[in-house]
Amino acid sequence: MAEPRGFTFPRTPTGRSSLVPSPPWHYSGDMLTIEYRTDPAAVAELLPAPLSPAEDDPGAVAVIWADWQSCSDDLNEVLDPDRLQYKECFVVVRCRYRGEHYSRCVYIWVDKDYAMLRGHVQGYPKKLGDIWVTRPVTVGRAGPRLEPGGRFGATCSAYGRRLVEAEFTITGPSDHTGFVNALPMLHHRFLPAIEADGTDSLNELVTMRGYDAEVGPAFTGDVDLRVFDSPVEELDRLAPREMIAGYWRSVGVSWNGGTTLEDLSAEDGSTQDGP
Repeated sequence: MAEPRGFTFPRTPTGRSSLVPSPPWHYSGDMLTIEYRTDPAAVAELLPAPLSPAEDDPGAVAVIWADWQSCSDDLNEVLDPDRLQYKECFVVVRCRYRGEHYSRCVYIWVDKDYAMLRGHVQGYPKKLGDIWVTRPVTVGRAGPRLEPGGRFGATCSAYGRRLVEAEFTITGPSDHTGFVNALPMLHHRFLPAIEADGTDSLNELVTMRGYDAEVGPAFTGDVDLRVFDSPVEELDRLAPREMIAGYWRSVGVSWNGGTTLEDLSAEDGSTQDGP
């Protein structure tokens, strides 16, 4: 009998049905980044042990909209754009672990199932949502140009409720796209035990960053961002107190694995909510 094949479920005799192909994965897209400051205590409550808040600017947050194309090494998704294109909106803070600073995604919504599962492999807490962001144009009038005065909008909704919306107006070029999402990522990967006894079968701390990064010209500008209440989301706990800036840039990057920093399963004292 043949061994099941595939990087993720479902594993089958050929592996063709696997929702996510094996790495490396390659990404190209546009990113709108909105940085602001919130209550540092609201960030700290999202940092479980052994993490602690960043030493400087501990209340800094980035909300990022990304309009992606992504593919595997054989590029077969390029000719099947439904499996190539997706959008996401994610929320990043900074933290410390063993004296080093990291970026950490605390909330994220995507609009494709393969992108959600791929994120779970990487420790991103991805959920399905409805994400939209204005695209720049190079001809015509049905969109902004990447130049001063160009205006962009972005929204993210889930279960029929808008969670966050932003407006961004370019004021000029920039030599960077902010500082909150500029460090290696630090995430928890976990899977509740089948016994449903409040423990986890998988609980580990991992880090990762991409390679072969390419970036286009960066732009900065004025921003406004609003978050909204939801019965099943908590983004409003990170409501802005002070806006920092907005940024736009086209990026390309590849990913081929990360590093397990700590296995937390032996000391798992998690208390999950029961059914």
